[in-house]
Formats: sequence, C-alpha cells, structure tokens
Amino acid sequence: MLQRNASRPRTMIYRTACLSLGAALLLTPLGASAAPGPAPVTSTTKHEIAVAVYEGSDLAVGENRFLTRRDIRSEWDGIDPDYRPDEAVQAVRALLTKQDFEKLFPYRLGSAAWREVAKDKEYYKENQADYFSYENLISAVTEAANIKLKISTRKDTPGAQEIHRLDKEARIETLVSRSADFNSSKNKKKEIETVIIDFGTFLKEGFKKDRKRELAAFLANLSHETGGGWATAPGGELKWGLFWNENIAGRTGANMSDFVDPDSAELYPGAEGKRYYGRGPIMMSWNFNYGLFSSIIYGDKSVLLNKPEILAQDGKIGYMTAILFWMTPQDPKPSAHDVIINKWKPTKEQIDKGLGNRGFGVTIMVLNGLEANLGETDGSPVKRRAGHYRDITKQMGVDITGEKVDTLGMQPF
Repeated sequence: MLQRNASRPRTMIYRTACLSLGAALLLTPLGASAAPGPAPVTSTTKHEIAVAVYEGSDLAVGENRFLTRRDIRSEWDGIDPDYRPDEAVQAVRALLTKQDFEKLFPYRLGSAAWREVAKDKEYYKENQADYFSYENLISAVTEAANIKLKISTRKDTPGAQEIHRLDKEARIETLVSRSADFNSSKNKKKEIETVIIDFGTFLKEGFKKDRKRELAAFLANLSHETGGGWATAPGGELKWGLFWNENIAGRTGANMSDFVDPDSAELYPGAEGKRYYGRGPIMMSWNFNYGLFSSIIYGDKSVLLNKPEILAQDGKIGYMTAILFWMTPQDPKPSAHDVIINKWKPTKEQIDKGLGNRGFGVTIMVLNGLEANLGETDGSPVKRRAGHYRDITKQMGVDITGEKVDTLGMQPF
C-alpha cells in the first residue's frame, strides 16, 4: 500500500505536494527572462541619482483584468493556435487509445477490477467513480491547455515572486500569488526575471515518438506514486498502477494533522474542519499547495481550500494538478516536459552530476531527488518506475533501446 508521511516544511515558499514527488514547485524560473517584465519606473533619490524601480503587477492577489490581444502579445508572448484546448482530445488519442490505456491499468481506482478487489475492504466506496479514467485524462489535458502561467521573480531573490494565470479563451489575467517581500524596499529595485509556461504544450511538442515517451513517462511516474501492487500481485505488480488517490494515514485518521502551515495561513487560510493531507495523483498536501493549485486551476484559491475533498473526488482535477506539476520548471531543475522532449539543455555542472543523458531517469531526478544513484534492483523505487515506463512504451510501440531509465550515477540537481 502506498503511504506518505509528510512533515511540516521549514519554509513555506510553495513546496509541492506532500512530497510524494518530493520537489519544490514554483520557487524560481528556469533561467533568464523568457518574456519582458514590467517597464521600470524611474525614481530619484535625495542625491538626484536615477534608480529603476520595478513595481510588478498593479493587481491585488485574487484580482483579474481583461486583456486585449495586443496585451496578450506583448505581455504573454501571444496565444499559439497549435496549443488550443480543442486539440487535446486528438493529442491523447493519437498517442494512446482508450483500449490500450485500460489494458495497462485494469486495477485503476474505481474500475471493475478495482471494485472486485476492494469489496469488503475498509476503503471501498460503493459510489466510487472511475477516478483515473481515460476520459478524465483527456478532460484534464483539455482544460489545462487553456491556461498559461507567468512566474516573475526578483533577480537573485528566489522567494520574491509574483505568479499570474491567463485564461486563454476568456483573455482574463489573474494575479494568483505575490510574496510578502516582492515589493520590499530592498527588492523593489531588482529586475524581474519572467518565465511563461503554456500548459497547452503538454503532449504537443517534439517528434511523435517523444510525445509518446512524454505520456509514458508521465503515467509511469504517477503509477509508481499511486501503485497498489506487490511482487506476486495478480497480473503482475505493474497492472496495479493508479490504485490509490489518498494518503492512507490521512484518510483513515492515523495522522490527524490538518496540514496547515502557520507561515502561509494568512495567504492560504485553512477552512474550519478541513484537512489538507495528500490527495490526487501526486498526493498533494498542505494548505498552501491546495490554495496555489486552486488559484491556477480555478482562478480562485478558496475552491480547494474550502473543499479539499474535491481533489480525491474529481479525477479531472487530480490529473490537472499532475500536469501543472509536470510542466513547471523548478530552478535549477527543468520541467520534466522539457527533459523528455529534449528541449532542455543541461549545464556543464549538471552534466558533471550525471544528468546529461536526457531520458526517463532524469525525469525521476526532477520529480524526486531522493532516488538518486539507484538502479533497477529489488526494493528500489526506481525499479517500479522504470518497469511502468517499459511497460507503457511497449504498449505504445515505442523503442526505448539505449535510453537511460534508472538514476545510477546521477546526483540531485
């Protein structure tokens, strides 16, 4: 059984989810500015020396504004028609059919095989929907494709950030987060480095083989995190991926923590009686993650803060949290998306750490640096991750001969 034990982090700056994937999210952009930051405002000191002051957004957190097409071109690098939401269904179906998906995951949560195994167990729910269904995956890809994210960071100050969300169809920009020190007297004079993520690029960049590898790598990592199998499980351990979507200790009450971090409670207040233990494909936990991901998905932080159970009830929302995580760089880490489609170029330092071979193994290091320098040996978590990847790529007809799928010889980013 998959179990996760999450302890309170030492700092609150947007750490991912319960650490089922164990990495920081949205800490800093991947690199230098990918889009122009706000124009500087010139101020004058008492010595009449001009100083550039970068104000950032004039929106308050939670506020939004309608953008003209010109605004979107200049401030968001435009909207690429190749990454429209209406192409998401075609993108998924071209890579993996529903029949093949269901063959890979017969024991996924809510399926007929899951019901047969789960009946009479304490976790069984009569009304359990097919949470990890093929249709929910397609719906998640479609809705995520309508979102762009802009992360603006004060130069050399990773925690000083503003995060904006763009609803492409509505042309509505929302400020979803701003750190308390973003416009401090010290930071206000620092330039803003900006990176923009278009979630519509998921499964839509690179050669078709690489797009298949991306879907396989994405599902393989999720399957490991949610796996319910064991070495002698019926059909084999790999058929039991996507079995769980809640942290067992949190769900059963063995761990009654509310997972509300005091340092982030002002921005992301926990609702009375609600607990933010690990839920969904990445076992997302903590109030600040529920609030931040709610802001990105809905444009409103209160949705998942008030009803965190949505994440375990709605498979589409669950898949969306995983896609957002997969697509977002975590400086010095690239996004897993950029690694698998060979868009990322490793630095010399990263190559020296064994991270230069841009295959499935590096995506493991992006998601969980604790699994460094591990091969496909019994008891190694990498064995199951890699096993799922081999199984899925085989089903998809993708030859991965020569690809490094373990983390032997790799050090954390």
